[in-house]
Amino acid sequence: MFGCLVAGRLVQTDAVQVASDKFVFNLPDYENVNHVVVFMLGTVPFPAGMGGAVYFSFPDPASGAPVWQLLGFITNDKPSAIFKISGLKAGEGGAHPFGMMASTASPSVAQVGVSVEALDQLAQQIPVSSAAVSTVDSFLQFTQKMLDSLYNFASSFAVSQAQMMPNPAETFIPSSCILKWYENFQRRLAQNPNFWKT
Repeated sequence: MFGCLVAGRLVQTDAVQVASDKFVFNLPDYENVNHVVVFMLGTVPFPAGMGGAVYFSFPDPASGAPVWQLLGFITNDKPSAIFKISGLKAGEGGAHPFGMMASTASPSVAQVGVSVEALDQLAQQIPVSSAAVSTVDSFLQFTQKMLDSLYNFASSFAVSQAQMMPNPAETFIPSSCILKWYENFQRRLAQNPNFWKT
């Protein structure tokens, strides 16, 4: 019914059914995992009015017991979702439907759980905010990083007025003008995230 995908690993479709409405994937070596994708296989849809709450569990560093955190949900209309787990903090959990039924003995194994629940119940639950994957356009992210790199690179050549040597073949641009342009770009971006597309 469900699949779990981690970059660089084989797709997992062998969820362990720990209750009639609860499924768990074991995630070994979770310390090296940044994102997890949970998806429906397309073989069995959710019953009408139902969806799946997706949880992630770290072994508690002190007791070794699983500490569950709500990541989000999947439904027949939204059959897959990607979650960021690298920013989650072990030991900080909340209410969850798994109890101790899905615990693992190994401290290096985390778990991804799917709990089948009513859609109106899913709508009332609040996932941990750090699990949300950025919705910023990837080209925009690239542009911001490129501009940071340009400014840092140009700044590495900065010299003071006293250090400048006359050179008729060179044109010098004050670094303050690049910084001013970059700050203006950031301000316009905050006002309208799509301004650069026009």
